[in-house]
Amino acid sequence: MGLLRRSTLERLAAAPFTYPEVGATRDGALPAGYDHVDRSAVVGHGRDAFDRAAAAVFRWTAQRGAGLRIEASGPASTPGTVVLLTAGLRRLGLDVPCRVVWVLDEPDRRGFGYGTLPGHPARGEESFVVTLEPDGDVVYSLRAFSRLATPLSRLGGPVARRAQSLALDRYVRAIRRTAAG
Repeated sequence: MGLLRRSTLERLAAAPFTYPEVGATRDGALPAGYDHVDRSAVVGHGRDAFDRAAAAVFRWTAQRGAGLRIEASGPASTPGTVVLLTAGLRRLGLDVPCRVVWVLDEPDRRGFGYGTLPGHPARGEESFVVTLEPDGDVVYSLRAFSRLATPLSRLGGPVARRAQSLALDRYVRAIRRTAAG
């Protein structure tokens, strides 16, 4: 997809994660030494909105809503799925490879976390979880820890961090639209 492609889904299936704290976005404190994101937003109300939002999370709707192109070896609901997210122009885009680390599939909480693979401009993990609260609110939570990994990404550090923040805003908007039906 992108000009800067360094690998394929098949080669990335066995690639090591680029950080040691694999799974740390699932529960508890995020690891020290990284930039952290912990953001939640109410995206709807009721069981139907929850079901729509949860299904959207597993269909990569948030990432597509942020303008990323998706090539995946499977659904986000399967640990081990490799995904190449491509940002930018179709031929000149930057591929950012990740692998699904964990999946949460409970009656009132659903989501997943993925971690960075070689070739990603950052090192770390990001999670996307939808919760149906007891009062009926549907809450979409994003948790991440990361640090810039390549000389090029470090050179553009403030721009890269701003791009991540904009992507997170777009993730929330995409899930909110889907939850609303």
